[in-house]
Formats: sequence, C-alpha cells, structure tokens
Amino acid sequence: MHLDLSEMSQLAPIFRELFKGYHISRRDPELYAQLSNSQDQYRTLFKALGFELVCDTRGFYYFVPDLAAAQVNKTAQRLALFTFILVEHLADQGRDPVAVLDGGSLGRDELPSLLEKYRDLFLQAEVQTHEELEEKIMRRMTQLGFASEEPGAYRFLPPMHRFLDVCLSVQQDRDLAASLHSELPLPTPILIDDDSDEKLLETDDPLDLADFGDVELTEEQALARAIAEEQELDA
Repeated sequence: MHLDLSEMSQLAPIFRELFKGYHISRRDPELYAQLSNSQDQYRTLFKALGFELVCDTRGFYYFVPDLAAAQVNKTAQRLALFTFILVEHLADQGRDPVAVLDGGSLGRDELPSLLEKYRDLFLQAEVQTHEELEEKIMRRMTQLGFASEEPGAYRFLPPMHRFLDVCLSVQQDRDLAASLHSELPLPTPILIDDDSDEKLLETDDPLDLADFGDVELTEEQALARAIAEEQELDA
C-alpha cells in the first residue's frame, strides 16, 4: 500500500498518544476522525514500525504491546481491580454497572465510601487513602482515556469496555469452576514490584495489558487472572 503522509496530518499526536498507552476515542474528535478515515494507512504504517493498532468496534483505538515481551504492570492491575470493585458496588446498590461504565458517571463523593467498603481489596493494589485512590487510579484513568473528569464526577468513556471484558472473563471463570464443583482456588495475582507504572506517563511507556509470560492468553484473560484472587477474597 502506498502511504500518502500528506493525508496523515495528525500522525505525530496520534502516535504520541497511542505510544504512551492512551486510548483515542470520539472525545478526541480530530485524532479519532483521522484514524477512522485513514485506518488502513495508519495500521500499515504502525505495523511497519512494530506496533499493532487495534480499532475496537465500540469506538476507540489503542496499541497492543508484544505479548511475548509485555507484562501486566501495577497500573493495569489497579484499573482492572477498580473496575471489578465498581461493578460489585453498583450491583449491590441496584444500579446497572454496564450503564454506568458505558458513558455514565461516578460522583467523587462516592469514592470515600467505596474505599472503606473495599479497603482490603484496595490494600492489595497499594491504595490506602482517598488521595491515593484519586492519584493512582482515577487520575490514571483520565490520563489514559478511560474516563474524563467533570465537576464533581468522573464520566466513563468507551475504552472502559476493555476492563468490563475482564470482569466478564472473571465471572465466566467463576461460573465454570462452580459448575465443576471445583475446590481449587483461582490463580494468585502478582502486583509486580517495580517502578515502571509510576513512570508510565512521564516516560511514555505503553500501558502493558498483556499476560504473565503465557503467550497463549489474551490481554483480557491475563488481567482476569490477575484479579481473580481479589474476587475470591471479597466473596
């Protein structure tokens, strides 16, 4: 395919955002429009550079890291765990989790009670205070394109479906285990003890949503495995 770079006027900002792990959706109208209009050209160019561009039919673009080399970092695990906690919390309140996480919003005043209710799980993610919840989870979500900050609330964006898929995968694992009457515990997650996630945005490292070294797993399955024990602890 012949690439006409003159038609790819947003190449630099598109690559910069995707490379640092950001998810481009309709809230980024110029970038999203150009990706949609020149999707094949961008996919071809990025593939030549060693990056896989994914267009999710639910309305967002992102880079997938090399599954053979990538690991689940703390940031990815925290966001996946938070999504699971939120799904459980909303269901307990009689609210539709999918409706909230698919374009709905969460009030900032709900965060303190959420932290207290699931304190043991948040401790697994090294989140102990309201400030840490805002800094390590909510700020990361907004900076990576999963949510936007509004006055007094956070509104969730289409890329949240990636973590919703993880929650569904975990539930499927639990349903399967129950149907087999299994006594075996679900796999233990490992919060990797490194500083890579703390420099995720500052160093423009991509968000690693891959597996723990088993290249047969999809990204969603790997993250599901990473939060499986947290669900068991909360059961």
